Amino acid sequence: MVRIRLQRLGRHNRPFYRINAVDKRTRRDGSAIEQLGWYDPMAKDPAKQLELNEERVKYWISVGAQPSETLRDVLAKRKLVDVTAWEKDREADRKMVEAKKAAAALAGEKKEEKKA
Repeated sequence: MVRIRLQRLGRHNRPFYRINAVDKRTRRDGSAIEQLGWYDPMAKDPAKQLELNEERVKYWISVGAQPSETLRDVLAKRKLVDVTAWEKDREADRKMVEAKKAAAALAGEKKEEKKA
């Protein structure tokens, strides 16, 4: 699976990020399939903070690439992705995690009852 995510560059305490299409199994600063833009959080002018090849981002999303959560927010601000579908997925994930926690807590209580 291809992910669209940030690759950190820059010096200590002065981050600079490239926005890349990367294989999911590749480490954060590993090789990229394609560079799609850059993000400079330290730039004072908001117009100079982000450079993005929107055409290529749309292409990668159309063929199934998943943006990271940080980039999902950035792309949503530029109206490149539909956030409502992801919000539903996020809510379903939250419910699943809560159910697992409740099941683990219930299993822990049963173990304590057996000991007593």
